[in-house]
This record gives sequence, structure tokens and C-alpha cells, in this order.
Amino acid sequence: MPRGRAVNYDAQREAILTHAAALFARSGYPATSMNQVAEACGLSKATLYHYYRDKDAMLVAIAEGHVLKLRALVDDVLAQSLPPEQRLRTLIRRIVDEYADAQHAHRVLTEDVRFLAPDDRQRVLDTERHVVAGFAQAVAELRPGLALAKLDKPLTMLLFGMVNWLFTWMRTDGPLDYDRMAAIVADLFVGGIAAVQAPPVEAARPDSLAITTTVSGD
Repeated sequence: MPRGRAVNYDAQREAILTHAAALFARSGYPATSMNQVAEACGLSKATLYHYYRDKDAMLVAIAEGHVLKLRALVDDVLAQSLPPEQRLRTLIRRIVDEYADAQHAHRVLTEDVRFLAPDDRQRVLDTERHVVAGFAQAVAELRPGLALAKLDKPLTMLLFGMVNWLFTWMRTDGPLDYDRMAAIVADLFVGGIAAVQAPPVEAARPDSLAITTTVSGD
């Protein structure tokens, strides 16, 4: 009889993807071997193959799994009956929250998707376009006429630029957390710099600036 799956099979698959994403993000997909993934997971290479047939399968699972989560949160927010500004602010907060817990997966999505097989790459890119279209819809609802002027998507990409860049310079041990920064991004995008609201002053070390000296994102 064939061997059944272990009770923790799905959890182990997710743990493997977490380690693989960290390795891909740090060293790049081409430079990472199955041996390195197995070692990082504390598994033998033979056991690793029980969960994923090869490195390509892990790349697909990481990239597609991450972008599907982004699509789900966009669809969830758009389905809610929210005023335009609240909808956009909610989208920004939700996507910053998602990125905060999936920075390695997001880097893999943005940098390593080109290594996917054509059909897999197209599927992931189509899902990404759905995410961008959802944000563009929210932007256009806030400022009617932007879509007609074909500015909804360029402005959306500028917004994503702010969100993506946030994770290359911000330190989590600084005086600001991601929730506060999400609100600041929304303030800046919606109303310009004059609309940015300073968070409450807290006792913080004078030198605890939330900016690093590199843009590695590690």
C-alpha cells in the first residue's frame, strides 16, 4: 500500500517554502541549490523531494501563493461597501500588513518570476495585473476622471513604489511600526505632504531612527 501523508504534511510544505523564500531572496534563485534548502529546513535531500519535486516547484508555490494572497485581500476590500477614501486606505493598510509578514516571498515575486516556465509566469503575472487593477479602481473611485485621463494606473504604480520601497529602509526597532507607516503612506498619497499626520510622540531613543544605511531589505 502507498504510504499516506503525515499529519503535518501541509505545515511542513509551508515551512519549506518559508526557508526557500529566505534563501532565494538572499542569494537569488539560480544560486540556491536543493541541498541548501534541505539543510536550512533540517531535512535530508530525499525527504525534501517528498514535498517538492524540484526547485522550480518551490518557486511556483512561493510566487503564486504570495500573489494569490494579495489578490484575495484586494477582492475582499473591493467587495466591502466602503467610501472611496476609506477603501483605498484599507487597501494600503492591508497590503502593507501582508508584505510585512512576507517580505522574502515578495522579493521572490518581484525578482525571480522571470525564472518561471512561460505558462507559470503568465499565470502569476495575470494575477499581479488583477491586484494592480483593483488598486487602480480604488484610485479612480477616489478621483473620478483619472481613468479617463489614463492616470489611474501610473498613480497606482507610484503608490506601489512607496509601499515596496518602505521595506528596504525601515527598521522594525525604530519609533514607527508598519501600521503607522501604512497610515502615513495613505496620508501622503491621498492628500500630499500637507495631509500627513504625525503619530503620537512616544518615549523613544533619540538615535532610533527607522532608517538603515543600506537598501538591502534584509
